[in-house]
Formats: sequence, structure tokens, C-alpha cells
Amino acid sequence: MCRWLAYSGTPLLLDTILYKPAHSLIDQSLHSKLGVETTNGDGFGVGWYSPEHTDTPALLRDVGPAWNNRNLRELADHVSSPLFFAHIRASTGTAVQQTNCHPFRHGRWMWMHNGAIADFHRMRRDLVLLIDPLVFSDIEGTTDSEVMFYLAVTFGLEKDPPGAVARMVGLVERVGREHGVQFPLQMTVAVTDGERVWAFRYSSQGASRSLFYSSRVDTLRKLHPDMAFLRDVSDETRLIVSEPLGDLPGAWNEVPESCYGVVQPGADAMHTFTPEPM
Repeated sequence: MCRWLAYSGTPLLLDTILYKPAHSLIDQSLHSKLGVETTNGDGFGVGWYSPEHTDTPALLRDVGPAWNNRNLRELADHVSSPLFFAHIRASTGTAVQQTNCHPFRHGRWMWMHNGAIADFHRMRRDLVLLIDPLVFSDIEGTTDSEVMFYLAVTFGLEKDPPGAVARMVGLVERVGREHGVQFPLQMTVAVTDGERVWAFRYSSQGASRSLFYSSRVDTLRKLHPDMAFLRDVSDETRLIVSEPLGDLPGAWNEVPESCYGVVQPGADAMHTFTPEPM
């Protein structure tokens, strides 16, 4: 499967998060500790927002491994953003091609996923026929992740992200069980409109892939007053990651099973996640 991170807060060079931590996402592309696979080399992607283009995020996606991509290294040294997604892919069966690399984009929205729809090849036709025809032609790749995204768009992502994801999951589980799949879905998902980030941890089996969020910056400053990085970022800076970027005491907290969090201006929030039957 895959590894991903979402960053929101003080504008930073992408390099600060992608490369510099001891167990950075680039390190995880070769040496994942909590993923199903140790190596995640079936492509990568980075999506980011800039003050000059707030209506849509920029994307860089490629089919090679992140650990030796010179274009990613060059870009990370020069691009600064207050909100960005990064994803390294380990394919669950669909082709290694650029259009299958995360994040996926629709208008101002971005989406990335770790996990799988079980027996997706059996369910795919039923699922894609339920996507709104107005957005169906925007689908470029062949992954279950992109189908999940456009189902969520169909079910009202732009107005109610948690509700849209709950309806998407409810549909996938219903269709899966109609096909005799006992546990249809495994997912950690991040989605953003460029201002807020929603992150979901859920699986039909109740044994979801790992997901963590960073502690409040003001709390970390008290624990680690000598860390220059913590002095340079705002109190609202937050990371959500598939696995911790290092072993700094007190820095990382596991997202509970069947929950979703919202990173937003002001107080962040954590809620229980329940699929909505469709």
C-alpha cells in the first residue's frame, strides 16, 4: 500500500518536511516501518497551494521512486507552501502510471489514500456507474482511490466533506457485500479544499492502517524549548502522517480507529466516523 503526509501551517519549503526529518517520507519510500510494504516505489506525488493561485493546487506526479527523483529534490528546495500533500505509492494491483499517482485533484480539492477496495476489479463497474456524469470524464486513471474520490465528489464533497466520505464508504461496503466481499474497504484518506484538511481512518474490518497527527506546537515548545523549528512555526501548524517522521518525545498521536480529524483555522477537532448506508 502507500504512505502519505499532509502539512498545514506556516509556509515552509517542501524540503523541510519531505527530506529533512530523520524518518522523512523520502526515507519511508525505502524504509517504511509501519506499512504493509517496506518499499513504496511505484510512483509519488506532491500537491501544494500558493498565495498566487488559491483556486487550484499545483501537482507534481511521476511513476518512478521518490528516493532518487532529481526533479522532486530540485522543487522541494525552492517551493514554499502553507498547505501541501505528499504521497508515495505501493500499487495494490493497478498500473504504475502517472495518472494513478496521488494526490488527485478536482478544482480546488485534493485527495490521497492509503489502503484498498478489496476485489476492486469485481466491483469497479458497479461503482463507476454511480459517479455523477458531470465529473465522470475528469477521471484519468484506473485506481480504486480515484473512484473513491469521485464518488465523494458525487455525494457532496464540496458542501459536506465528512458526510460525502461517509456516503462513499457506505456505498463501497454495500456493493462489496453484494459481491460477497466480507471486508470491502481499508482506508486512510486526506482531503482538502486549500483551507481545511480532513483526515479519515477507517476499515470494514476495524483494523485500519496507521495514521498519526502532530501535537500542538505550543505544547511541543514547552517540551523541547531548544528546537529552532518549533520557534519558527505558528501554533496552528499541524502534520498528519501515515507514520511518524521521527521519535521526538510527545510529538505524535495515533488517530483512533474509525475516526476523522479536521485541521482548520482555530481549534482542530476529532470526531467518530460512521459510514452512511446507501
